[in-house]
Amino acid sequence: MIKKISYKDKQDWQNFLNSSEKLENKDNINNKTPKKYSEKTIDLHGYTLDQANKKMTSYIEECYEKGINKINVITGKGLRSKNLNDPYQSNNLSILKFSVPNFIKSNNHLMNKIISIDFEAVENPSLGNFDIFLRRKK
Repeated sequence: MIKKISYKDKQDWQNFLNSSEKLENKDNINNKTPKKYSEKTIDLHGYTLDQANKKMTSYIEECYEKGINKINVITGKGLRSKNLNDPYQSNNLSILKFSVPNFIKSNNHLMNKIISIDFEAVENPSLGNFDIFLRRKK
């Protein structure tokens, strides 16, 4: 089936050709490349609470300096934590899964480098990790 070009289409095309308005060459448009998204992972299995907090402080600083966007923190689920044997320990804060994000949240120096912490993952009983999203270094 051959379709004839309408008079209006011909007129529009002629008007475009005669005008000074031109279309941009799509091949020459500098497409924005997607932002580089870099991620690192740290595993805190076997760390004491104090060791984990110190390690996270230095790790967040290091990742921020290197321009890392996301840190995946593996803490474990806390199911084998020995805190259940000692009634004087907190059931929540002695488990790294809960204590590390709370330590980070309470540290203003670290929070100035952080966009957000995935607290939904922290509260999820089936997960043993959470993510930290870092700001870009100024």
